[in-house]
Order: sequence, then structure tokens, then C-alpha cells
Amino acid sequence: MKCLITGGAGFIGSHLLNRLIKEGHKVCVLDNLIASKKTNLNFKVPFYNVDIQDTKVSDIFKKEKPEAVFHYAAQIDTQKSIENPVNNAKINILGALNILENCKKFKIKKIIFPSTVGVYGEPKSLPIKENHSLSPIAPYAITKLTIEKYLNYYQSQGLDFVVLRYSNIYGPGQPSDGGGRGIANIINRILKGEKPVVFGEGKQTRDFLYIEDAVSATIKAMRSPPGVIFNIGVNKETTIINLVKIISSLLNKEVKPLFRPLPRGVIIKSRVDFSKAKRELGWQPKYNLEKGLAKTIKWHLEKPKNII
Repeated sequence: MKCLITGGAGFIGSHLLNRLIKEGHKVCVLDNLIASKKTNLNFKVPFYNVDIQDTKVSDIFKKEKPEAVFHYAAQIDTQKSIENPVNNAKINILGALNILENCKKFKIKKIIFPSTVGVYGEPKSLPIKENHSLSPIAPYAITKLTIEKYLNYYQSQGLDFVVLRYSNIYGPGQPSDGGGRGIANIINRILKGEKPVVFGEGKQTRDFLYIEDAVSATIKAMRSPPGVIFNIGVNKETTIINLVKIISSLLNKEVKPLFRPLPRGVIIKSRVDFSKAKRELGWQPKYNLEKGLAKTIKWHLEKPKNII
């Protein structure tokens, strides 16, 4: 199948690209390289350094004639979305609508849309199921839910879709931001002899999903019936403070975190029910946190130049 990946030079997009190529699909990539690197493209594929809001997107669809689109280009930083919700909406809503309009125009068979468990907001019960109420508390998650709703409209116009509500994805190649958030940042700071940053008391929990499991679910979603939403996670809670302890142990280092105030828009508890994906996609995670972290740390140790 001929596939287009928007954001294909990013963390998830580049892993997805590699998997699609290995499975025999033809792939082209659209990415503006603002939050990604062209060196992430391990295979020689048609690449377009174009923003998803650009009118040139239509020319790419016309030239490449993709059958399926994986829309992974987005502004994904929750705190940045809070600081600048207008810019977040321009990228994640207007940019996505530009992609959807071209999918409709060029009669794309299916679009795979990566959403987030953040659309549920602070959960009323755990684990979170797909029928949980939707109350996102940050602009990033609001934009994801907005596009989920738009997808229902575009399906009525002939575009099939599958939505994947991922939990917190991590793994080799993930950028480490400067704000102290995320597994890559924790590993990076410890390796540099710095204190890892923990927000609040570190008692907030997350459901950590290894990148290979996320990509496997995405591949299986290609064969899913249209118009379906799936939670993709491991159904296990881990506190941030315990996460730091696990990483420190794997690195054989003793560290004391640097505690900072809890930012706005932070969900306190998260654990995702993936039984629907298991039942309908035949998917379930293969990596527990310790196994996934070990592979991630190995990548950091072997390729420190790739840490961004």
C-alpha cells in the first residue's frame, strides 16, 4: 500500500516509517523539521519539507497518490499548548483540517489519527475505557478531541478513519525537552550527572507504552473496520517518583530528584484499558516498563549524539 506519513521524521513517525517499509509498503514523508530531524529517516523515501498548513500539501497528494495517511504531525507539548493555545490550534486543528480536506479531495482510503488519553481529562475511574466521559483539561488534548469529532464528519464524506488514543509513549529516539518532562529527559539528565526533574511530589501516575508496541498497534489499525476508536496502553500505573527509581537502578546510579511545582493541565492518575484493541485488533503490549526502559537506556548509552 502507498502510505503518507505526516510528521514522519519525528519520534513516532520515524519508527512507523521503518516498520511500514520493512512490511513492504511504499511510503512518503511530509515534515517541516521544526521538532524533528531528517536524519531520523533511515530509509530513502520521498521527503517533503512542508508544513501541514501549507497549500503545497495538495501538490504532494496529487503527485504521490497515497492510499492511506498516517497523520502524526502535531504540536505535542501540553505546556506549550497552555502557553500559546492559538498557535497550538493553528497546527493541530487548522493543519489537520488541511490534511483531511486533501484526503477527501484525493479520495484517500483511510486515515490513521493518533489521539491521546488526555481527551478523558482526570479519570473518574480506572482503568480508562473508550466509553469514559471526555473532559480534556489542556488545549493539546482539546485539539485532539476536536479532530476526532471532525473525523466523524469526514467519514460522512467518504473518508474512513481509525483513532488511536495512546498512553505515554517512550523509547529510543525520543527527544528530551528542556522542561524536565518525559523519560528521555530523565535518562539524559542522569547520564549528564544532573538531577532529574520531578513535578509536584511525583505521585502522579502514568501508563507508559513502549514505542514498538505503539507502532504494532498502529500497523494493526490499518486492517481495522473504519470509524473505530481504540485505547492503546499497557493497563499499568507507575508513579513518576518510582519511574525515576527504576531508571536510576537500571543505570546503577543513586540520584536525588529536583522537585518543582506541578504545572497546569497535569492529569494526576492514568491507567488505560486496552481490552478493545486486544479483542478487535488482536493487539496487546509485549513490553513491560523495565524491558522497554532497558532498551531505551541502551540506545542512549550507545548513541549519545542522537539525544536531542
